[in-house]
Amino acid sequence: MKLNDALARNWSCGYTLGMKTAISIPNDLFDGAERLARRTRRSRSRLFTDALREYLARHAPDKVTESMDQAVMEVGEGKDEFLSYVARRRLERTEW
Repeated sequence: MKLNDALARNWSCGYTLGMKTAISIPNDLFDGAERLARRTRRSRSRLFTDALREYLARHAPDKVTESMDQAVMEVGEGKDEFLSYVARRRLERTEW
């Protein structure tokens, strides 16, 4: 058996399928996460994974644009030049 094959097989034998990492967070945030994890019957790892996945989805430029496009389709697109100008200016000044 090749060394790479043995390493690959041992790598997948752990109890977790993802990357392990250590982070530092404030105690109050950790305590809140612990309470939420217990209340929702999820592990801390699952809670942090779900939270990070949601955060990334909310901050992905293509997802933001997709959500805005969907909202416009649902509301209907009225062509008000002033409103379009103001909205464009506001979006240009918003930190994504």
